[in-house]
Amino acid sequence: MITESVAIKGIRQGLLVTLRKGEWSCLLAALEAHLTENPTFFSGGRMAVDVGDRCLMPSQIEAMRSLAAHHEVELWAVVSSNEETQAEARGAGLVTELAPTRAHQPPGEGDEPADRALVRQGTLRSGQTVRHPGHVVIIGDVNPGAEVVAGGSVVVWGRLRGLVHAGVLGDELAVICALDLAPTQLRIGGHFSRSPEERWSRPVPEKASVVDGRIVAVAWPGE
Repeated sequence: MITESVAIKGIRQGLLVTLRKGEWSCLLAALEAHLTENPTFFSGGRMAVDVGDRCLMPSQIEAMRSLAAHHEVELWAVVSSNEETQAEARGAGLVTELAPTRAHQPPGEGDEPADRALVRQGTLRSGQTVRHPGHVVIIGDVNPGAEVVAGGSVVVWGRLRGLVHAGVLGDELAVICALDLAPTQLRIGGHFSRSPEERWSRPVPEKASVVDGRIVAVAWPGE
């Protein structure tokens, strides 16, 4: 399965793609499936790829770069424990070591955690998109035609009328909360739903989550 062969998470420098065990061609196909499934999330981003101890030829590294570029993603780093792969990656102008995470840095040093929430203040209008590998908080409305795409959960402190996709990298524990939840389309992980035809007589805060394989919205708080 795609989720078993390719893992994607947010880091400070963009996205980290980890290629697990499997045939090289199958792994590239799985990576392309991820990029194709969520073009809004990946397009314009940058990614590092951890290939483990694989020994890659220049043509294989170039194939990854071309695949990423086709989906408007910049491949900027190839991480490997294999010295030959490291040398080939450096020869291709790629970084081979990532900055240490905050957990491995002395107190007071380094950047903020990669999974910190992105907070955006103001109305998100039609045609605008917010995407982030972690959680997203919108202080304002999300109008019809606007999109929010997040690797984590999404909280809208206002009216949600646009498209929202939480847990875009496969996190089905992500939730979507809004003071007035009436999206044109709502997705969590691989599940999707539309705003129900029956609405509360008056808008109430709601939280949507995946329950028994489907998206369910309940009053928030008040479970």
